[in-house]
Amino acid sequence: MSFQDIIGHNDVKNEIINSIGCGRFAHAHIISGEDGIGKSLIAKEAACKLLNKEPGREYADIIEFRLLKNKKSIGVDEIKSIIEEINTKPYEGDKKVIIIHNADSMTVEAQNAFLKTVEEPPKGIFILLLCEKVENLLDTIKSRCQIYKLHHLHKKDMEKFLLKKYSNLNKDELNSIAIISDCIPGKAEMFIEDSNLKDIRNLTMDILKNIMNKDIDIFIYEEALLKYKSYWEETLTWFLSYIRDTLIYKETANNNLIINVDKIGNIKSLSEIFSFTQLNDIIDIIKDTRLKLESNVNAALVFDSMLLKMQEV
Repeated sequence: MSFQDIIGHNDVKNEIINSIGCGRFAHAHIISGEDGIGKSLIAKEAACKLLNKEPGREYADIIEFRLLKNKKSIGVDEIKSIIEEINTKPYEGDKKVIIIHNADSMTVEAQNAFLKTVEEPPKGIFILLLCEKVENLLDTIKSRCQIYKLHHLHKKDMEKFLLKKYSNLNKDELNSIAIISDCIPGKAEMFIEDSNLKDIRNLTMDILKNIMNKDIDIFIYEEALLKYKSYWEETLTWFLSYIRDTLIYKETANNNLIINVDKIGNIKSLSEIFSFTQLNDIIDIIKDTRLKLESNVNAALVFDSMLLKMQEV
């Protein structure tokens, strides 16, 4: 894949291409954006262009560092290892590119230990820091880097990406997936290729359809929610997506404004089941659920509370 094959982010791509072509590419860069937005693709293409190598292959002078498994942060020990690699001469030519994924997970101590190297790496060494939350990086680190912010794709670019990779999608599927994924390619790929997400999507609709039925034991859904607890963010997103569609349909009765167009029959049913007040109450319940799960409260207790509160709206 070359820069031309990466869909979207034209301003960032052009700036990188021009600065490399003019010999003005800085020694340290930050590429920020949400997970799945394309940070790695752009970093690797920039690295290949810097080394004058064909894209799509592995090279000894493109070194990638990732967050270690079962670790939530990059500590001083990991940074020492990165600095040691940075101070090692290139293997093939006179340039080397260091790509650090999840750079925003560096501890403050690690960032301080890395500061001098970011400020003044050896000649021919380029450092690319990839992160979701640039605000987690120290100002002293940011001030020494060229910063690129990757934004969500435009809807037409997103549909172009989907058609290129999944040519069998029809118009309604393209529209739904583009909106559902928030025009983030990686999220769209995960939704299409991960069957768990389709199961979660169906589960959340089933819960909403039956939550007001007093004859159903709502806690039968606890086991299913816990089965997918590692997907809790996606689970809550689906709930909110359906509630959003239901509110809009109740207000406008316009099918064209619905995100989940393939579920329009279910959306119409939900609009008859719930009042505006109840739908807004459910939104508040889901927001509260999110805060508790982010705070690592026991998932079983959180989901039980969520289901009970939904039934009582």
